[in-house]
Amino acid sequence: MEAFQAGQGSLFLISLRAGGVGLNLTAADYVIHMDPWWNPAVEDQASDRAHRIGQRRPVTVYRLVTKNTIEEKILRLHATKRDLANSLLDGSDISGRMSADELLQLIREG
Repeated sequence: MEAFQAGQGSLFLISLRAGGVGLNLTAADYVIHMDPWWNPAVEDQASDRAHRIGQRRPVTVYRLVTKNTIEEKILRLHATKRDLANSLLDGSDISGRMSADELLQLIREG
């Protein structure tokens, strides 16, 4: 990691779980997520490793998703979870826009 941060490498590969904890990767210009995680906060935290104090360049985040796969379902779940979290923080009520079955499914899927 020190070599990458010092500009001695052009590529740094790391898993989402390892990349989401205690790292500063301000030498990164691009973050590419190849395997979506059920919890969108895990991906956000991993992306934020490049968006740190000391970052001098814009950071572009890509998510590689294959059509008609579980990845698409995971991304829809991410959107629903983010909407729910935002509504709780804003004090608005998303539950009226979701059926009881949809709320139960969201709880079951984590």
